[in-house]
Amino acid sequence: MKSLSRYLIAEVVRNSLFVLAGLLGLFLFFDLIGELRDVGHGNYTFLKLLGYVLLLVPGHAYELMPIAVLIGGMMGISLLNQHSELTVMRVGGLSVTRLLGILSVAGLGFSLLTLAAGEFVAPRAERAAKQLQLAAKGQLVGQDYRSGVWMKDDGNFVNVREVLPDQTLRFVNVYQFDSSRHMSTYGHAQRGVWQPEQSAWKLTDVTLTFFEAGQVRVQKLAEYQWRSVLTPNMLSVLMVLPEQMSVMTLVDYIEHLRHNQQKTNRFDIALWTKLVYPFACLAMLLIALPFAQTQRRGGGVGMKLFVGIMLGLGFYFVNKLVSQLGILYGWSPLLAAMLPSGLFLLLALFLLWRQERR
Repeated sequence: MKSLSRYLIAEVVRNSLFVLAGLLGLFLFFDLIGELRDVGHGNYTFLKLLGYVLLLVPGHAYELMPIAVLIGGMMGISLLNQHSELTVMRVGGLSVTRLLGILSVAGLGFSLLTLAAGEFVAPRAERAAKQLQLAAKGQLVGQDYRSGVWMKDDGNFVNVREVLPDQTLRFVNVYQFDSSRHMSTYGHAQRGVWQPEQSAWKLTDVTLTFFEAGQVRVQKLAEYQWRSVLTPNMLSVLMVLPEQMSVMTLVDYIEHLRHNQQKTNRFDIALWTKLVYPFACLAMLLIALPFAQTQRRGGGVGMKLFVGIMLGLGFYFVNKLVSQLGILYGWSPLLAAMLPSGLFLLLALFLLWRQERR
């Protein structure tokens, strides 16, 4: 029975990875076509364009994995059914419960792989891709803000006019207020570079202005070590979408927003989606089983695969739609994250129940 389980899992994994490779190639082509018009802007050469689109691959793999598992699972099980192998297995004592257990092992493996890719690989690759693109085009991270980037840091308000692609800060302004909400200190620095050893920013060409009892005192410093909740991970929010950030970065940023009494709904939904989304692979394999098993009786293999592809794309778009609706209407983050996968899991269980009653 162990060899049979390994055989079934190998078929599902092989076909799913094959489908994933095909989908990634398609998305890679679309990314390449979409970026060609920007070649020649600044130092954005074709080789840098290739580097940029290749760095997007882990993020695409994370998003496409459930669809690849659905289509690959249907292909693998359909081929076994077409060659009567699945029928022989069922006659030999392989129950539906046992078959579901075997597929669940494969689905769980894909879920863990997707979770690891979304947490450790895709966020770093997305950030590197954005840095490469912005640096090559000579653009700034915060260029869409007329006055730069604004953030609240405890009792201070921080304004950074420019954030370079390597996350170097330019024209940093810090406004510090006392308990009476009167400005007590204004600091300005021409440049800020993150020092990971000290967990602080090294500000250069600093001017500090102190407002004390109706008097103004100005102090100039060549360098100043500035400790702040503003970190490179916080700045990554400006470079990548919340859905592309790692779980730990989202947790840190949500805590920062709550500490400063700011809305966190979008980032809460992104966090729960990051935790729930990988386990959609399990639901996709459960949906693949009833579709693939009915091929010999119902015919139309191509039609069933087409329906499977449409279901996979439907899941992808429903997941995006529910996230946006959750942000718009203030839904519970856990509900918005679990709703798409939950609906497809219920659909899978219904199809299996209906098939077994026949």
